[in-house]
Formats: sequence, C-alpha cells, structure tokens
Amino acid sequence: MTRASLFLAAALIAFSAQAQAAPKAAKPAKPAVAAPVTNAAPGDAYYQAGQAALAKALTVNPRTGKAKNIILFLGDGMGISTVTAGRIYEGQQRGVDGESNSLSFEKLPWTALSKTYSHDTQVTDSAAGITAITTGVKTRNKIIGLTGAAKPESCASEAGTRVETIAELAKAHGLSAGAVTTTRITHATPAGTYAHTAYRDWEGDSDMPAEALSGGCVDIARQLVEAPAGVRLDVAFGGGRSRFLPEAKDGKRADGRDLTAEWLKTPGAAYVTTDAQLAALDPAKTGPVLGLFANEHLPYEVERPILGEGVPTLAAMATKAVDLLSKNPKGYFLLVEGGKIDMGSHLNNAKRTLTETVEFSKAVQAVLEKVNLDETLVIVTADHSHGLVISGYANRNAPILGLAGNEGEPILAGDGKPYTVLSFATGPGGPEGSNLRGDPTKEDTDDVDYHQNATANLPSSAHSGEDVGVFADGPGAYLVHGVVEESFIYQVMRHAYGFDAR
Repeated sequence: MTRASLFLAAALIAFSAQAQAAPKAAKPAKPAVAAPVTNAAPGDAYYQAGQAALAKALTVNPRTGKAKNIILFLGDGMGISTVTAGRIYEGQQRGVDGESNSLSFEKLPWTALSKTYSHDTQVTDSAAGITAITTGVKTRNKIIGLTGAAKPESCASEAGTRVETIAELAKAHGLSAGAVTTTRITHATPAGTYAHTAYRDWEGDSDMPAEALSGGCVDIARQLVEAPAGVRLDVAFGGGRSRFLPEAKDGKRADGRDLTAEWLKTPGAAYVTTDAQLAALDPAKTGPVLGLFANEHLPYEVERPILGEGVPTLAAMATKAVDLLSKNPKGYFLLVEGGKIDMGSHLNNAKRTLTETVEFSKAVQAVLEKVNLDETLVIVTADHSHGLVISGYANRNAPILGLAGNEGEPILAGDGKPYTVLSFATGPGGPEGSNLRGDPTKEDTDDVDYHQNATANLPSSAHSGEDVGVFADGPGAYLVHGVVEESFIYQVMRHAYGFDAR
C-alpha cells in the first residue's frame, strides 16, 4: 500500500469515529399551545341576546304542508327605513329601548327582500305593486289587474289583458275572500284583490271620462258590487262611501245608483258604517259584509280623538274579518292594508307615517293571536318604499322625531342649521324658490303636522325604488327567503294553497 493510500484510509477511519461520537440532531420542538383566550363577551348583554336569538333560530322548522288560509298584510309605502324608524318610535312610546325593539311582524322567522320595479318604471306605484303581488304579473303604473300590454287610462286596452287575482283564485276553489284597509276600499291596493282597470283613479263613475264610460269600462266600486257571486269578496272594510252613493245621499255617483243597497240584495248580506255595528256582527248569522266607515279615507290614528268617532281601528277590522271568513271550512284569503303609512310619507309627515306603522303592527299582532300558524300562512310586506332617510348621529335613545347630533350636540349643516334625524328625498318639506330651509331648532319637530325637510320640493313625496322587506310564517313561509321579485309573492301564496299554476 502506498503512503497516499495509507493516509486516505486513516482519514476515513478518523471521520467515521467522529461521526459516531457526534450527538444526534434534536427533533424540531412542537409549537407551544396557546393559552385559552379570556373572553369577556359571554357576560355582555348583546352577546347574550345573540345567543338567545341563535337558540330560537335553531328551533325553527319549515312548515311544508298546505295552507288552509292566507293573510297578506301590506304596509303601503313601508320601506326598510320606515320599519326601522317605526320600531324605534314604538319602543320610545312605550318607554323601552327603541333601537333594539321589534315590531310584531319583525319577529316572524322567514324573511326576504322584494324587488318592486314595475313593468315600465324603476319605481312602482301602488296599482302596479299590488297587481304584481296578487296576480304574479308586473304591469304598468296606474293599472290594476291587467298585464303590461294594457295602457294607462286607455279603456280599449283592457280587452284581453285581464289577469286573475289570488282572491279570485281562492274564491274559484270554494274559499272565502276579503279585503280590509284604512283607505277607500276602491283605492289601488284593496282594489288589487278584485278590480281590473286601466286607471286606478276610476274609483267611481264620476271619476271617469266620457270616453271610458262610453267604451264600456266599469268603475272600481261597481266592480266590487257587481262581481259574480263566484268571485265576489265576502268581506270589504274601509272607507270610500262616496263612490257607492249618489249625490242625493252625500255621495259622488253621477249615475244615481246606491251600490250599498244593491250589495244588500244578496241573501244574508250586511252593510255597516260604524265600529259598533261592526262589533255587533254575528259571523254565524252574517253573509257577505260591506263596511264603509268614512266618505273618503279613514282618519289618521293621530286624528282619532277628533275625527275617529265611530271609526274602527285596523286591528278591529282585521280581526272581525278573520272571524267572518273563518266560518268557511275550506279556508279563506284576506288582504289587510295599512294604507295611510304611505299617505303620511307623501306629506313628509313622519309622525303620521310612524303612528300608522305602529297601528299596522298592532293589527298584525292581533291577528297572529287569533290564527293557527299550522294552517294559516301570514305574509307581511310593502308594495314600495318611500324616500324616508334616517341620518346620523343622534345619541342612543334620542327621540327619533328629534334632531341629529353628536355627543348630545346638534350637527350643523353647511347652512349653519341642524337637521332632523328623519328627512325625505322629495316632497312638500323641500325648499321652494329662493326660500331656504327652516331651522328645526325653532320648530316643534314632534308636532303632529310637522313636515320633515326634503331635498327637492314636490307637492307630494315620491315613492322610492329600493327593495322592501317580506316577513312570513305558516305553511309555505320557508319559501320566503333571499332577494325575490315582487311578483314571486303570488307564486308563494298559490303554491301554499296547493293550487296548480294556470
């Protein structure tokens, strides 16, 4: 072996010995386990409320059977901001926390958003809105119970465009049907259960042009009374007596007819005009009932002490309607409209809007306490929204009809004046001509006739086009979820009844 080979062999032996003697590499250490986070939330009232809400939500099971009855509550013009302001107002009136309060229908487990555009406009009116809900067909503004092929104020266009309402469909299947409202019973929303007309304002014959009359079109009041027995409403409560009576009886009918007398020709029929007469009705002994409690619309709730003598509340009308309709063993359909929510907003008068919303909520609660949700589908929604806005940053529990502020101090706008929490996009509260807006610190914002500020002045506040809420419980209510077309509500009701599509 050469000297080089001996040297290499010795080096290898030495390297091997070192490798054996060297300690083994340590394994990577496991990451330290984090100590449990101390969470103060379980003691927090909001956290606990959330836990309670989750526990309740986990108990909700869909009722998948068929509905014997359907009650459709419609808050006219009751957009999301109106619901929010209404819940705060209702809570504050009761002396509880308004912001965390809930109106009766907000407690219903199934909810959705409804897209309210009409066939021809981004922002619907009540006529097209109710037509979508009660027929499943979107139509043009001003039109009731006809497809979008009809033209507003065109009598001739009514031919071939009629669509069946959910009330008429229920009647055709042997059920009963009714409509209750705080407006004229011939107004757009209640008329959406029984009328088919090219113009929503053709409520009585004196409201119609000669061309429409000669063309054979029929006013809405006549349509209610003259409908064939197989589809005629069994209950109709609201205002609008003037459209049924001749001028000689303080009405507005130009044809001299007394439609209330014609209503009474049906065996067992009743006609009532006061809350006492309504309360005295015996469902077991009463046939179809027409209740007209005012010549025009019913008074606002804030006017009840002065103008409301003899006028029933919406809750009283709705619960009596349920009693009357329930005698049909096959079931019923009922529309209940809080129509003056919308009218308060048209005035930029938030106090009227919110008090009507609260009364609407009371009517929903009164009916919920009467019906069995295992057999009755209850849906609460609106036909459209209004331009009501809730602006920051008033303190928690600050009056919803008061001033916006920050840490108790009013926020000043660019003109140096504060602004109210509630305002409108358009309407009579807007600046007119060169007049600047008023200073709300010098006005009583809680006054029943106070008009909230608006951005643009109009004689009447315009509707708005954002989605509105849908709240439901009962058989088929589980279908109310997501963002849906307004016309989808009809499909839910039809399916809940178990009626085949036509």
